[in-house]
Amino acid sequence: MRPPSPGDPASDRVVERRKRLGRGRWAELTATALLLARGYRILARRHVTPYGEVDIIAARRDRIAFIEVKRRTTIADAEAALTPAQGDRIARAADYWLSRHSAYLDREVGLDAVLVTPRGWPRHIPNALDRM
Repeated sequence: MRPPSPGDPASDRVVERRKRLGRGRWAELTATALLLARGYRILARRHVTPYGEVDIIAARRDRIAFIEVKRRTTIADAEAALTPAQGDRIARAADYWLSRHSAYLDREVGLDAVLVTPRGWPRHIPNALDRM
């Protein structure tokens, strides 16, 4: 079997997927920088649990945040991309993580979101996924 050649639909899909992954990683780095600037300590990035991946786990004072990062063209599109299913997934992943890190059990837990756009400041929304 020969590899896809340029212009081939399969090759175009691979290239687009790589671009999306790169933009997603950039958005996560941007979100991490924002959280660090706000005094959060990053405990984990791209943490995988049996219930799904948590983009960022961060702590500040007596609060621990499990954060979903969304990158879209506009803030409204990014906010619309947050779903109740994601909230449920992150809540289960947070419970799993906390069960293995008992030092954080006494902290307030937040299911947050950081919304990132190509040309604008990222926006941190505490408890964004709690409301879903």
